Amino acid sequence: MTNKRIKNIIFDFDGVILDSVPIKTEAYRRLFKNYDNELIEKLVNYHELNGGISRYKKIEYFFKKILKQKVTEQEVFTYANKYSEITKEELIKEKYIIQDAFNFIKENYKKYNIHIASGADENDLKYICDKLNLTRYFLTINGSPKEKKEIIKNILENNSYKKDETILIGDSINDYEASVSNQIEFYGFNNIKLQKFKYVKSFKTLNNLIL
Repeated sequence: MTNKRIKNIIFDFDGVILDSVPIKTEAYRRLFKNYDNELIEKLVNYHELNGGISRYKKIEYFFKKILKQKVTEQEVFTYANKYSEITKEELIKEKYIIQDAFNFIKENYKKYNIHIASGADENDLKYICDKLNLTRYFLTINGSPKEKKEIIKNILENNSYKKDETILIGDSINDYEASVSNQIEFYGFNNIKLQKFKYVKSFKTLNNLIL
């Protein structure tokens, strides 16, 4: 029996392990409800196109690019904390777990070195994983404010992983770009726009895909 080529799997979180994208989209509408709806929808559009980017970057984008206003780092953190309050208690409900991905992780976490690299706030991410009893399946769980490409770089270096034995599974073009930046293979999931890349239609077939 030959050894598997892939030994290390890095998962994005939102849209891959947790069906959190609609909740987080609505949270931006609530967070900026006092602003003009047309401007809020521009932010929502940016958010939907850039799933792997942190809330800090998106809030900054809203002020600097859409509102054409200055915003301080402290103001960004204040809005980010409000966003956290809106989302994290909802997202600890088991109904949001994407069972296809979770079943794969549960069945294979001893066969592969599995990590999370997310654009979500790291404290929220760890809180949600703890509440959903997911933490034990992952060697590390990392999120923003560090950028995803930096998180992946650290995972590779800290664990002395070979790049050709490591893949990233994500649902956004930003995930693809983070994998390219680190010279590891990318697999798209849960986003038909990513089908031009290697693509996971069902995690039931992933073991065969990455042989």
